[in-house]
Amino acid sequence: AKVNGGRLTRTARTLSTTGLMTGSRAVPAGSLIVSTRAPIGYVAEATVPMAFNQGCRGLMPSAEIDSRYFRYQLLALASRLNAAGQGSTFVELSGDALASVEVVVPPIHEQHAIADFLDTETARIDALITKKRRLIELLDERYHDVVRHGVSGLLTGVERRVPSSVPWMADRPDSWDEAMLKLVADLGTGHTPSREHPEWWVDCTIPWVTTGEVSQMRSDRLETLTTTRERISALGLANSSAVLHPAHTVVLCRTAASAGYSAIMGVDMATSQDIVTWTCGLLLRPRFLLLCLRAMRGDLLGRLAMGSTHKTIYMPDVESIRVPLPPVEEQDRIVEAVWSRLRVVGGTVDRLHRQIELLVEHRQALITAAVTGELEIPRVAA
Repeated sequence: AKVNGGRLTRTARTLSTTGLMTGSRAVPAGSLIVSTRAPIGYVAEATVPMAFNQGCRGLMPSAEIDSRYFRYQLLALASRLNAAGQGSTFVELSGDALASVEVVVPPIHEQHAIADFLDTETARIDALITKKRRLIELLDERYHDVVRHGVSGLLTGVERRVPSSVPWMADRPDSWDEAMLKLVADLGTGHTPSREHPEWWVDCTIPWVTTGEVSQMRSDRLETLTTTRERISALGLANSSAVLHPAHTVVLCRTAASAGYSAIMGVDMATSQDIVTWTCGLLLRPRFLLLCLRAMRGDLLGRLAMGSTHKTIYMPDVESIRVPLPPVEEQDRIVEAVWSRLRVVGGTVDRLHRQIELLVEHRQALITAAVTGELEIPRVAA
């Protein structure tokens, strides 16, 4: 998948000669390797002899076929190959279905000309896409810098700064306080009602925040959770350690690949045990706390999260979290200043993503038009 449409020179895993002789196959350099299991239709040209597993097929072009042209032909047929896949548990393209696909085979000199043209044009498009993706990376860094600078007091004023006791802040404005988070917000968590009591999972109406919500939280543009994938019932709530937290409670996922992501409850919600919550007191605004949690994500995962396979932030470490504490009026100003900048950055990122989508569509259309004869290739026409 990482080299779809390109040339494959090495693989992450290798195979011994014995392994090759006891079930696998190898194809010579210049062959095409096509994925026949999801994602179906991905193709790469092997630049060295290469083996492959049962999820791929190897195609060895004859002397009358330019391997580069053949690769572009298959790229043009990707949607058709994908549509020909069958299966319920997983979709697979059979060898017979792949073999039955018809391809256009012009004279070899035309194949060379088409491949040369597409090599040049796709390289130009790919270079543009690479530049735009790099811009997105830089803007993502800028996005997080804005958040860090905001909650550090660098966006809303200039005053004397003093060293900070908050681990992820070097210094802070002299007029700010700092506090243990649990002292300015009520710390809580949640629970999962027992699945052994099916009656507890009937008439589920209470939004229930689990690690499943991280698909929403991964976008730091989201402030407020308004819906959840799962709900629990009032009976399940009453017969478990789950708690109904009030709207505006801040949530943080503390385990597995979801660890470190955060949001604000838009309505009253319960949570699973994988989520920690803070219901802010009079000295701390939820929106400001959310920005702090996002600014400290690297610190949470790098310093506090434990485990090799699945990272977990344990409750004693959660209880040790410290936050900057400017006056609440300044917290409000910081939140507005941060989000006004984030909206500009986010809009630019959206435009770049759309430009990349259009370039990818143009690339595919160009390949299809060239290999089907719809596009006049200068050297062919001559």
